[in-house]
Amino acid sequence: MKKIALPLLVLAFATSAFGGDQDNQAANRVKAASTVLEEIQTAPDTGIPDEVMGSAECVAVVPSMLKAGFMFGAQYGRGVASCRTAKGWSDPAFFAIQGGSFGLQIGGQAVDLVMLIMNHKGMENLLNSKFKLGADATVAAGPVGRHAAADTDWKMRAQVLSYSRARGVFAGLELNGAVVKMDRESTIEFYGHMQPFSTTLDNASSPAAALPFLTSLSKWAKVASK
Repeated sequence: MKKIALPLLVLAFATSAFGGDQDNQAANRVKAASTVLEEIQTAPDTGIPDEVMGSAECVAVVPSMLKAGFMFGAQYGRGVASCRTAKGWSDPAFFAIQGGSFGLQIGGQAVDLVMLIMNHKGMENLLNSKFKLGADATVAAGPVGRHAAADTDWKMRAQVLSYSRARGVFAGLELNGAVVKMDRESTIEFYGHMQPFSTTLDNASSPAAALPFLTSLSKWAKVASK
């Protein structure tokens, strides 16, 4: 009887521990998004140009787009976004991105994805909780480096600038046809109730679990504004 009870006890403990990890998935995604942003912006001679980051209305990060999705042609990832408000960066809004063309450079790799919403029209699309890149919002590969080249037209050519990082290589990303929509499950998990993008992205209450991501945004926005 004791021999049976011990494995059952171990199984119960493992199940409980797994469930605890699952309960923190949304908060863990916020931390992962902060890590991605910090690693990209602290890399020497690469990263998002200061002028571009300083001009972004919103920043969206998808840590580790699913590798299996790329192999079967069904790209999918979950991320977190924040927008500028009069009181600072907004509370994080959780979203899912699916489908679209992500460029040949990704192949079957898992990647980190960063999207910058560059103007008010793009921000309106994001607030609508669902939009299609390339259709509802124009999208282009963002410039890379410490400063944007003088002859680039990044301010005029797209509402959304996109970037990818795979195997340590950071580059602008051609991203068309992907659908961005609200991640309801993660929203409820993080806030304890359902609320629309417009409410989240207009609010700057800075919940404790959001601080890693919001601190990173504030840090790099300050650098970019100098």
